Amino acid sequence: MNCIIIDDDPLSRKIIEGFIDKTDFLEIIGSFESPLAAFNAFNEENEIDLVFLDIEMPEMSGLDFLNTLDSPPMIIIVSGQEKYALEAFEHDVVDYLLKPIALPRFYKSANKAQKRFQEKESIQKHPEEIFIKKKNSTLVRLRYDDILWVEALENYVTVSTFNEKFTIHFTMKAIENKLPAGIFKRIHRSYIVNLQRIEAIEDSSVIVKVEGGTKVIPIGKSYRDNLMDDLNLISK
Repeated sequence: MNCIIIDDDPLSRKIIEGFIDKTDFLEIIGSFESPLAAFNAFNEENEIDLVFLDIEMPEMSGLDFLNTLDSPPMIIIVSGQEKYALEAFEHDVVDYLLKPIALPRFYKSANKAQKRFQEKESIQKHPEEIFIKKKNSTLVRLRYDDILWVEALENYVTVSTFNEKFTIHFTMKAIENKLPAGIFKRIHRSYIVNLQRIEAIEDSSVIVKVEGGTKVIPIGKSYRDNLMDDLNLISK
């Protein structure tokens, strides 16, 4: 991933540059002391995939800079203050790093960005729909947005949509491989859920809104950490 740094602190930039050099899947193409100095980088031929962005900078803050971009790349905030976290996550940032940054914490953040990058590429390569074959061999077109969850039933799986439930002769592993990972997540041995349809997470279950109520779907212990890593989570 091509990345740039925007930070008015020279020491902070140097540390992040060193961390990027140690990360095989990151390529630094620019390091800037201000958003104004970085503007031209967004007009160059090299596509920017990721920005390490400070918030408190003279002339223009990092958040003000984000508001100037029509289609911002992935953003990892780098700040000495926690107080901007809520506003930052409203911009769908990948992560929020507090200075001073340790290498293990940087790697964790970079890996989250890489995962999101790969999922975005996966979605772009996949169509926005899938065809499933019913028991009578009829092919039915389903848009990803319409699929709420998939449930395993012995040698079959059921695909639940807003209006209908389809039972097909398929394994969970096979259908998991067919669905784009950026939209669907295996959260239990018997369940795959559409991440965009999760209304809430309570204890060891997710709540999915359905017509006339909600559906409670359990989260398997071995799947919980992986699920939480994929959410835009703000926590203390």
